Amino acid sequence: MTDAVGSIDMPDAQDAADSKKPRKGGKRAKKGPLKRLALFYRQIVAELRKVVWPTRNQLTSYTTAVIVFVVLMIGLITLIDYGLSHAAKYVFG
Repeated sequence: MTDAVGSIDMPDAQDAADSKKPRKGGKRAKKGPLKRLALFYRQIVAELRKVVWPTRNQLTSYTTAVIVFVVLMIGLITLIDYGLSHAAKYVFG
């Protein structure tokens, strides 16, 4: 019986040839661990140089907005918790 190309019974000839090729480690296999670590840190510094850092005014306004939002959320959750605790005391005595 003839099967489709690449079936379990009759594997592709190309697949068999590909599996026999030795795997190459690429650039990583040629460098020692310290060189790879140095490369990693150089890449980190290069990426950090691309970052657009906020100005002092932007940072102040962002920080203020976050603090105000957190305070409002704390107040809201406190009110909900207070109300639910009193409702539980009322229902369960």
